[in-house]
Amino acid sequence: MRYLSIIALLLLLLACTTDPPRNLTNSCEIFEDKDDWYRDAKQAYERWGTPIHVQLAIIYQESRFVDDARPPRDHILWVIPWGRISSAYGYAQAQDSTWDWYIEKTGNRGADRDDFDDAVDFVSWYGRISNQQLGISQWDTYNQYLAYHEGHGGSRRKTYDDKPWLKDVATKVSARASEYHTQLSRCEADLDDGWSLWPF
Repeated sequence: MRYLSIIALLLLLLACTTDPPRNLTNSCEIFEDKDDWYRDAKQAYERWGTPIHVQLAIIYQESRFVDDARPPRDHILWVIPWGRISSAYGYAQAQDSTWDWYIEKTGNRGADRDDFDDAVDFVSWYGRISNQQLGISQWDTYNQYLAYHEGHGGSRRKTYDDKPWLKDVATKVSARASEYHTQLSRCEADLDDGWSLWPF
């Protein structure tokens, strides 16, 4: 009986996980594969103003669309696994303190980092705060990503100037956002038509 309970629990846990889209490099195929994600990203854009292609590019870089992504473990003496190198978790790789701040400011009490709708809302909200505090356009993926990675204080101090590797990553995120944007221009009208038919 105990084994049946364990198997049932494992099956339940597996059912709660969401596989990443099959093609991570094409925004139209992402939304075709995950047909409720476009609604979530569109609503986040309309609520906070960070464009869909910027949301997707940041989430691609942070988690490759893995819902329960975590940073690697630290090691003692380079061998013994220890705690995680940060508390980042989920699609957006938001850390505990930043996620708590998001919940406090937005009132989104039931938000979970492993839910796509909450993750895109967080990314779009964070982009709005970066715009308000740092004057970064929400369409400026390069500088939005630097602020996302370094935090607003770090971005204000330009800590990324000492991290050429991070600037390279931000360039890649910006290029991916441009690709996503071009792709979306070909399918967004159809996605909007489908979205307008949804009852919620």
